[in-house]
Amino acid sequence: MADMELEKCEVLEVHDELLKIVEETMPEETELYDLAELFKVFGDSTRIRILFVLFEAEVCVCDLAQALNMTQSAISHQLKILKQNKLVKSRREGKSIFYSLADEHVRTIIDQGRDHIEE
Repeated sequence: MADMELEKCEVLEVHDELLKIVEETMPEETELYDLAELFKVFGDSTRIRILFVLFEAEVCVCDLAQALNMTQSAISHQLKILKQNKLVKSRREGKSIFYSLADEHVRTIIDQGRDHIEE
């Protein structure tokens, strides 16, 4: 990285008309923060693996632990984070809790991420 030169303008020239558009369209700081927090959730490969399982079926923690070769405790911890961020939902059936994607937006986000890295 030491040999990479930082790119910058050779002359200071502010484009006020562009800055006005940016100012008018920039989301509120709280929305930007929430969006950054959401993307942090996708920054863990275990959570991504869980989501890929849930793309195929609604499953219980036992199934996820077996499919991903992890402990139920580790899976439950990650599911809690996914649920807090409204990426998965759960339902109880007898003594089991089944998890599924919260909505199709989750699949869309992952699909678009995959498209991006494959370019």
